[in-house]
Amino acid sequence: MNAVNPRRWQALVVLAAAQFMVIMDTSIIGVALPDMQRDLGFSQGDLQWVFNAYVIAFGGLLLLGGRLSDLFGARKIFTIGWIILIAGSIVAAAASDAWIEIGGRAVQGVGGALIAPASMTLLMMLFGHNPRELGKAMALYGAAAPAGGTAGVFLGGVITEYLSWPWVFIVYVPIGLATLAAVPALLPATQGKRGSVDVLGAIAVTAGIALAVYTIVSAPEQSLTVTLIEGVGAAVLLGLFLVIQRSVREPLMPLKIWKAPGLATANLAMALLGAAWIPMWYFLNLYLQQVLGYGAFPSGAALLPMTIAIMIFMIGVTARLLGRFGAKPLIVVGLVILALGVAGLSLVRPDGAFASDVLPASLVAAVGMSLAYIPAMMSAMSGARPEESGLASGIVNTTYQVGSALGLAVMTAIATSRGAAELGDPHMLTNGFQGAFIGAGAVAALGAVLTLLLMRGRRSASRPDAGTRAESLDA
Repeated sequence: MNAVNPRRWQALVVLAAAQFMVIMDTSIIGVALPDMQRDLGFSQGDLQWVFNAYVIAFGGLLLLGGRLSDLFGARKIFTIGWIILIAGSIVAAAASDAWIEIGGRAVQGVGGALIAPASMTLLMMLFGHNPRELGKAMALYGAAAPAGGTAGVFLGGVITEYLSWPWVFIVYVPIGLATLAAVPALLPATQGKRGSVDVLGAIAVTAGIALAVYTIVSAPEQSLTVTLIEGVGAAVLLGLFLVIQRSVREPLMPLKIWKAPGLATANLAMALLGAAWIPMWYFLNLYLQQVLGYGAFPSGAALLPMTIAIMIFMIGVTARLLGRFGAKPLIVVGLVILALGVAGLSLVRPDGAFASDVLPASLVAAVGMSLAYIPAMMSAMSGARPEESGLASGIVNTTYQVGSALGLAVMTAIATSRGAAELGDPHMLTNGFQGAFIGAGAVAALGAVLTLLLMRGRRSASRPDAGTRAESLDA
């Protein structure tokens, strides 16, 4: 074991800031989407690629990022990830058309996929010597995620309203440069190890996910034959990924890890949670601006109560409930509450009001999300052996991102088919958004049912971790 790093708490600030920024990158663009659509010529259906390009690259390459971190050293990969994220931010900010914007977002996702697993490795190196310190560090690091989501919504509104949408990307440049400047002094140097990189596996899984999302997005505008061909192509690529994982000596995702108790069902719950939550958040942004006529800043402010509720519940409530009841009840109840909240949003009206149509239902949905997310994440990791914890973390994060992308693609197809492409027509837009909310609510309800039926109670396994987390949050 290396000597205790005397600057480990300052280093934690850098790592937590990185987590904050990576998660904020998925939320800060939400309020800016209508302005980007107007300036870059996105269609209503293609607008989702501003979000999906990031999450597909991020989710599809997370496992590769973890492997590269092991082979070449976490600090080096963390640094490279930030350089790539800064480059992608510059491209996204300077984009003059839709495809350049999508490309810049994909590059940002690649950077995030390197930063996230390297950050976790560095955190374990800094605090692994002391379980109590590790618990506190994990709590602070984990809190950076909901904080990033909250800040992204509000800052996106402020920046878009008072500057312009490119600044939601430009803000990453000075922060990234400051982070890079702090790396040599604060983050420990790490030695890599010998091994190989499963490049073919990474290409197959990322291309398969991207083609699956594209197939769903394009289905309403293409013939059944073309859609089937694309769908088969996506299935072949994902099947090829599994074949590669069985045949190579050092795969990105050793298939034996799926024997870990609860891993499969917890990942299913995470996928369906993402497939319900992200479409709800996405279409709520559009409803506020395209139907209710909110500007960027009022729209961001309108979503702030929901995101603050998530942060409060995740940090102050869920951990305690998890220690008392275990993961399965919280996941089931959380998904049911999320389904009810999204169902409430399906009642929005063309002439609606924030206080009656949005606020109550969005707060209910936020409570559901808060109750389900951490228990599903911990359940997915608790059955893995200690040496597999990094891989299990990468898989569950990948699952959530992929579920988010596929869910958004499906709900966008539903919304478009019901009139969401008719910009300027509040009644048709609302009808389309209602369809997306109904679909997202159904996905959350399905997740609750499947979790109830398939997940075994792991109360005893959940309690120690939850207790540690609750204790650390109280400290």
